[in-house]
Amino acid sequence: MTQAVPSRLRIRPGDPATAAATAPTFDARQAPEHVFEARDVSIFYGAKQALAGVDLGIRHGQITALIGPSGCGKTTFLRSLNRMNDSVGGFRIEGSILYHGHDIYGDQVDRVEVRRRIGMVFQKPNPFPKSIYDNVAWAPRNLGLRRGLDERVEQALRGAALWDEVKDRLKDSALGLSGGQQQRLCIARAIAIEPDVLLLDEPASALDPIATQAIEELMHSLKGRFTIVIVTHNMQQAARVADRTAFFSLETAGPKPVGSLIEVDATEKIFASPQDPRTRDYVSGRFG
Repeated sequence: MTQAVPSRLRIRPGDPATAAATAPTFDARQAPEHVFEARDVSIFYGAKQALAGVDLGIRHGQITALIGPSGCGKTTFLRSLNRMNDSVGGFRIEGSILYHGHDIYGDQVDRVEVRRRIGMVFQKPNPFPKSIYDNVAWAPRNLGLRRGLDERVEQALRGAALWDEVKDRLKDSALGLSGGQQQRLCIARAIAIEPDVLLLDEPASALDPIATQAIEELMHSLKGRFTIVIVTHNMQQAARVADRTAFFSLETAGPKPVGSLIEVDATEKIFASPQDPRTRDYVSGRFG
């Protein structure tokens, strides 16, 4: 059954969008709905195929980890969830990715609204060369959400567990923050416009253990309020933070290796009793 699209997502230009609407809430007593459904998704860059035949549902209000060796297509898949690959030369997608039942690659889909509802934080912190305040306020201002801007900035910084550290220096340059603080600022910037989903591409890979722990604690605090999809090479991190884990790897049966989804299940099952021997070999450290 087609699910209702959160009211602030304007899938097609001209559809109504209500900026004041809140993200749907998650009731742990109910079976989580699928925010995303990838159906037979294959991705190409020119003549090179990066992913083949991926079928994967992402559940609402949970953290889903994408793991696998380098080059297996997990980041390509993550970026496809909010159309970040569109600007890559030669990009082509087959199959469909449904967001609340609507194909985000359908005709006349408003990509700006897709990315508004599906935020992304990258591997390397990338704050703008602006003040801490202006970093968080940038997207709301561009979207015309100027009413209550101070409160919106404060709530985003609180949501990213950064407010107490920066509240007395909001006009200072964001570039003066530590790496871990910069990454949390990027998360605050993403959640300032109240997205439905957060995509995190190895958000702690460049951070020290203390900053990594802070990011993981932040993910736990945001779960339920947001649906989170994270790419990580750190299997211990996946085991600590994720509700479900999807293992990608390279299929080598064809003429050229191509990324493929091997197995997805509850995280404890993926690490304790995987069904596929390739998953077992990867999580046990035999390759990767």
